[in-house]
Amino acid sequence: MMELTNVRRYLAVAFLLQLCGLPPGHSQQIPPDAAYAGKRQKALELFQQGKRLEALPLLEELVKANPKDDESLVDLAASLVDHAATLTDQQAAGQERFRARDLLDQAWKLGNTSPLAMNLSQFLQQLPASGAIEFSKNPQVENLMQAGEAAFARRDFDEALKNYAQALEREPTNYSAALFSGNTYDRQNNFAKAAEWYQRAIQIDRNIETAYRYYADLLAKQDDLAGARKQLIQAAVAEPYNRAIWRELHAWAKLSGLQINMVYVSIPPPDDKSADGKVDSLQKSAVSSAWDAYRAIRAQWQQGGEFAKRFPQESYRHSLAEESDALKAAATRLVDLREKPATAALVAQDLAATQLLKLFDAGLIEPYVLFSLGDAGIAKDYAAYRENNRSKLENYMDQFVVPMPSH
Repeated sequence: MMELTNVRRYLAVAFLLQLCGLPPGHSQQIPPDAAYAGKRQKALELFQQGKRLEALPLLEELVKANPKDDESLVDLAASLVDHAATLTDQQAAGQERFRARDLLDQAWKLGNTSPLAMNLSQFLQQLPASGAIEFSKNPQVENLMQAGEAAFARRDFDEALKNYAQALEREPTNYSAALFSGNTYDRQNNFAKAAEWYQRAIQIDRNIETAYRYYADLLAKQDDLAGARKQLIQAAVAEPYNRAIWRELHAWAKLSGLQINMVYVSIPPPDDKSADGKVDSLQKSAVSSAWDAYRAIRAQWQQGGEFAKRFPQESYRHSLAEESDALKAAATRLVDLREKPATAALVAQDLAATQLLKLFDAGLIEPYVLFSLGDAGIAKDYAAYRENNRSKLENYMDQFVVPMPSH
């Protein structure tokens, strides 16, 4: 069963994603039929009002009549996930979620790349073989959470809040119960209470992104884009490899009239070599010596045994330490060149060199590596670095990735 994973983490179409006007989908091959169009409009209205259980039978009819209506496929998938929360038979609930996943695959093949489709698909791809969702190892708490989710799906918000409160009484560290309480108050437009509960969820576990992201949506609803930016930065620091965060960051940037910066130092390949295999000194620029220093350090890690010395319990992998050491070696060489009149202009004219020096001067090489170069090997080092360097990660996002809004 899935732990600390919840439908609402990905199911809700975030306010920022709605407000910035990202495309909902393609609506391919809609039949020119008045009855179909009327039913479709009714289903869409119910769905947008959050009445997904009421929209469900209409969406079933629409998809049966037109399997190529990709928007209806996505809405049906979302409604099935809501309906699954109301089922006491967990096997049946799992089958509903698997069906929803199949519907999203169909919509994807038809070209639907809407935020809802991508977020929901991301959630459903993480389902275990049973398709079940677990909120607690404590049976009493688990029953209360399942009852709360069922009530929420039925839009019985008072009943949902009662169940979440009882779950928290028995398990005060249950992140989902605090998050869902905030989301329920949010759905009732009680923003003050929602903010309190999002903050409580963050206090329970600051390394889960969801409460930050939901809090950002709440602030955006109140036209506080600067506050939303701060929460989204913290969400990215909590889980930088979660694509849902970056979709919302791009939505925030679009709403703010800005663009998220994709920071990358493009290291050039080694200089061309002459026929005898030696580098032609006439072709070798001063700046290229910095990249030679970078490659020399990488070689020490990969072939000289440096990784085995630093990580004796592991087989070789690309690591934060390797990449950071190599980039710092290059940056140190570039600093020397920058300070010499004969080579300062060469450094200033090289885009990769100037970008690397900005990161080096700011002391943010490691955050850059983790965010921009975070392959499977480097990503293994993220949690340990975040534990002691959270402020550096936030500073990197603030200074280099997420520009300040102009209003």
